[in-house]
Amino acid sequence: MAQHKGKGWHGRLLAAALGVTTLAAAASVWTAQADPAGGRQPQARVSAPHDGHEGGTVAKVAADIAHASDRGPQGVNITIDDGPDPVWTPQVLQLLKDSGTKATFCMVGTQAEAYPDLVKDVVAAGHRLCNHTVSHDTTMDTKSEAYQSQQILDAERMITKASGGVRPQYYRAPGGAFTPYSRQLAASRGMRPLGWNVDSKDFERPGVDTMVATVKNEIADGPTVLFHDAGGDRSQTVAALREVLPWLRQQGYSFGFPVR
Repeated sequence: MAQHKGKGWHGRLLAAALGVTTLAAAASVWTAQADPAGGRQPQARVSAPHDGHEGGTVAKVAADIAHASDRGPQGVNITIDDGPDPVWTPQVLQLLKDSGTKATFCMVGTQAEAYPDLVKDVVAAGHRLCNHTVSHDTTMDTKSEAYQSQQILDAERMITKASGGVRPQYYRAPGGAFTPYSRQLAASRGMRPLGWNVDSKDFERPGVDTMVATVKNEIADGPTVLFHDAGGDRSQTVAALREVLPWLRQQGYSFGFPVR
């Protein structure tokens, strides 16, 4: 989710998350557009999940934050955050199917654990999975490395189990709260850190016309577009996608996945 800190829904997720001892640490504010260098190699502090691949091997990927599309300059990456949700995820999936669009679903661990059938539906439809942490804590960049490890690795385990063994291929920090440590840890587990270029701001429910205009005005800034399928009433999101997806095709864009 894009920098919407302090929402009540997130508080409920935090209450449901696995508890770990956290240490407050001074840290710079990292955003999904930031890609600071540095950071030592992380050492996982919780057990790594089953990989979902024969042999259990995981190929490390780049640790810098991805924005580009595997479809090249005319590619667009549709990304859907914070689910799965029993009301809105099926509607988003149907809309994507009807329009022939593939997307990347950035899932919260507790949501994936609660709705495993929906995770399997996402995978069966040919979409990709992204790790969005256990509890969507947008202050992760101020927390200890142990806490960051728990949030990332436990979510990986939860999503992989819910999917039936398919691992997430990306990691998106809640609110863009990346750190060098979290990026390196995710990359070591085969999850490319994932940013965004266009924030539809659908979480604020500004109106369908405003959301559509935002995408149209900002798509030239980069290919990765952020929407949500959970966290509240997503009817505006569904309506906006219904307009945005055909418009993007008319402009000559094709839909792909973020580079890995």
